[in-house]
Amino acid sequence: MFRVTTFGESHGVALGCVVDGCPPRIELDAAEIQSDLDRRKPGQSRFTTQRREADEVKILSGVFTDETTGKQVTTGTPIALMIENTDQRSKDYGDIKDKYRPGHADLTYDAKYGIRDYRGGGRSSARETAARVAAGAIARKIIPNVIIRAALVQMGPHKIDRARWDWNEVNNNPFFCPDATQAKFFETYLDEIRKSGSSIGAVIEVVAENVPAGWGAPLYGKLDGDIASAFMGINAVKGVEIGDGFATAAMSGEENADEMRIGPDGKPLFLANHAGGILGGISTGQPIVARFAVKPTSSILTPRKTIDKAGHDADILTKGRHDPCVGIRAVPVGEAMMACVLADHFLRHRGQVG
Repeated sequence: MFRVTTFGESHGVALGCVVDGCPPRIELDAAEIQSDLDRRKPGQSRFTTQRREADEVKILSGVFTDETTGKQVTTGTPIALMIENTDQRSKDYGDIKDKYRPGHADLTYDAKYGIRDYRGGGRSSARETAARVAAGAIARKIIPNVIIRAALVQMGPHKIDRARWDWNEVNNNPFFCPDATQAKFFETYLDEIRKSGSSIGAVIEVVAENVPAGWGAPLYGKLDGDIASAFMGINAVKGVEIGDGFATAAMSGEENADEMRIGPDGKPLFLANHAGGILGGISTGQPIVARFAVKPTSSILTPRKTIDKAGHDADILTKGRHDPCVGIRAVPVGEAMMACVLADHFLRHRGQVG
């Protein structure tokens, strides 16, 4: 019921989205959306692309001033959002316009459409995710009691120490990392990778709290299936797991089972959360926990073997401004996609059972 369609390219005039299915009379102004966009925007540290974009959002439709309160609210009609591109530098891509970057969607876009926008990757660029973050800010307004937070929990082979997890640390370092000690290590580690002209991947963990039991569906439209689909739809994501995910394959039935007791409030009290808050496609009332893996940025300065459009072997290196670890700015994107899925399932649940 809550649907988002994005538009635009990395080096086009603008990008944005259209949000359908947002209920009416929800207070909404651009400043609320902007606060989420500011967490994702580029050029905020030496560890991300140095492209400078303000990412200022404009609400083009779907809102009106409520005469009784004087505040801007949603009308129930499609909400169109636009973010102008202001710092494109397309000349950086002139040398690769006829070559395919290994690990990038250059080849597949050309194979499917017979044409590709080589400027920054066009539609396949992670720049597209700015619109997703904007949509996620609206989704959060639909489910205000749900707390959605994300953090970078692994960079390359280096994982955080979960014993040092502190949500308050996430916004205190440029990596959205909940482990202050590991965040210091990431500074040196990523500096070395950046200076070498290479890139590295990361793992992002997203946690949604206060989701009541019952959201989702048992077969088609499973809650975990939709979360996985949303995360896999983020550019550069190559894997998703819910709860303990792939680790459950090494567990016994006794280890994997989330045992229960009756809590003081008379409701089920889970003694573990290996399932990540979802069983049979339906939320259990526990925190929903999901992770996704982000591959290393394909645009690197290290020469790689490739081919060109004419069918010849070639070598390629990509100049320009690129994230040495695109997973860093994927943290607010992950939060946004979780919000969009949960807002959709809230509306579906309300429509089905009241």
